[in-house]
Amino acid sequence: MNDDGPVGAARCYIAALATHRADDVPLARDCVRVELGVRTGRGGVHIARGLERGPQFRVIHAVDDVRTDVVDGVVHAEFRVCLRPRVLRLASRVTETFEFDDSGRIRRIVARFSLPRRH
Repeated sequence: MNDDGPVGAARCYIAALATHRADDVPLARDCVRVELGVRTGRGGVHIARGLERGPQFRVIHAVDDVRTDVVDGVVHAEFRVCLRPRVLRLASRVTETFEFDDSGRIRRIVARFSLPRRH
């Protein structure tokens, strides 16, 4: 578990998008992930497995320009994901909100992202 509170937990998840290592991501057992209005993650184990081996995340090779803000205990993050193959220099802007349970674990992730563009 990350010791930096909600922002640290959110940043740990964001880093895992590119590292594909979810061991330290503090996901609640009943965590839900929603992308563009569609539920894509059903439980902490399922989401962690997706981060580590899911093809939708394996195309991400880097995350940068991470900005976070906290409003009423909810972390709002905006960042850029750089996509494979690197030679194409494609990136997408992502905004995510993270909600937490009483123990500080992520219980809900809502993601929106743009179409990939050259950077």
